[in-house]
Amino acid sequence: MLPVVTPAEMAAADRRAIDSGTTEAVLVERAGRAVAWEARRILGGCYGRRVVVVSGKGNNGADGEVAARVLVHWGARVEVVQIGARLDRDSVSRSVARSHLAIDAMFGTGLKGPLGGDAAWIAGELRSAGVPVLSVDIPSGVDGSTGRVAGLAVMATATTTFAALKPGLLFEPGRTHAGRVRVVGIGVEPSVGGELPPVRCTTSTDVSAVVAMNPRIRRADVHKWTAGVLIVGGSPGMTGAPLLAARAAARAGAGMVVAGVPGITAAAAASGTEVVVRALPAGVDGAFDDDAGRVVVRDLAGRFACIAVGPGLGPDHRAREAARRIVAEAQCPLVVDADGLNALAEDPAALRVRSAGGLPRPVLTPHVGEYERLAGEAVGDDRIAAAARLAESTRSVVLLKGPGTVVASPDGRVAVCPIGGPELASAGTGDVLTGIVAAFLAFGADGFEAAAAAAWLQAEAAATAGTGASLVAGDLVEALGPTLGGLSSH
Repeated sequence: MLPVVTPAEMAAADRRAIDSGTTEAVLVERAGRAVAWEARRILGGCYGRRVVVVSGKGNNGADGEVAARVLVHWGARVEVVQIGARLDRDSVSRSVARSHLAIDAMFGTGLKGPLGGDAAWIAGELRSAGVPVLSVDIPSGVDGSTGRVAGLAVMATATTTFAALKPGLLFEPGRTHAGRVRVVGIGVEPSVGGELPPVRCTTSTDVSAVVAMNPRIRRADVHKWTAGVLIVGGSPGMTGAPLLAARAAARAGAGMVVAGVPGITAAAAASGTEVVVRALPAGVDGAFDDDAGRVVVRDLAGRFACIAVGPGLGPDHRAREAARRIVAEAQCPLVVDADGLNALAEDPAALRVRSAGGLPRPVLTPHVGEYERLAGEAVGDDRIAAAARLAESTRSVVLLKGPGTVVASPDGRVAVCPIGGPELASAGTGDVLTGIVAAFLAFGADGFEAAAAAAWLQAEAAATAGTGASLVAGDLVEALGPTLGGLSSH
């Protein structure tokens, strides 16, 4: 996983590098040259190209001015515009309009609050001119800690950031403002005493490591029950949800997948695919009976390597009581989603019972609304802190869905998924994610690894599906096989 550091952590890393003998001037020179190389890549060469560099007063501006000097040496025609000096806006507009590239070196990750005055005007001017923009470290106007934008911010084509990723580059709207991000080393180590920061960014290598745990890959004598998954969910009108989760678990590599749905009628309607359907106790209204939880824990759980509970469960109080019993008592790894989460929000005692019993930490997969019900507070601007708080209070692994999915463990580990976009805001995609997490847990991955890998795989499958804003959950299921194949070919 790639390290992610806050602006404060990056400032401390800079100080450590300087205290160790690397001067600030050397760091600025390295950073500026890295920006110049990225500018050269964007331009496709420098000779005869026009570049405008907008620089501020701090190190960010100094980085931009070094880049300007280097680009001039390579043959570019460069004009430097300094924020804080008396600005001739008409002249700046003409410079921007005739430039092949603008370099935004106004403010770095330490900026708090909105851009004002000339800086805000330039952010708007760059956007309206349509010129490609390369930002230094982070687009000016984006909060480096959260990705929040208050007012105007620079909309970059690309961003060169130093030493490590920053949260503001991973969370919306900062992620969109940053464009293509390249991390470059300048001799500053984000680690402290050899230990990397606890927040990391999931990569394809991390996902490949979890996928390789599949016993169907590792063992020639494997049996389908070695990685068996039980999906418990469904209610009248919502049996599609557990089936989506079940199909996703199967495509992600689980050897045997059983969907436990309420009653014989629902089971009959849901049968007919690779997924085995099991009728669980239900009332005359078609919702789970209280006894469903007992049947799962007493009669079924021992056969499965993982249970997922919640997809399509519905609001019936008996179904939610069954879900709480499964959470409290099931001995195997567990993932909880949808109305399973709402059941825990009503009464979180099952989580305390599970933790006290030393059972595997469950993976909770809330979207922002479910998070608020579980935590009793809104997610807020800092998604990393929000996920970490809920993980600590519930003693669970928390997969906080949304733009910039965050996975947090109560042991302090945090992973951010750097891919995926609004195309995943479609009914049923959360059920698919639940199924993938369940399969990875069934392989033997711990909850944090399983959740982080599943979030990345789901987002990559959305890209593989290639359906854009018309994506439906079934597209994700069908794209899982090719996506996994792409991982194994690297």
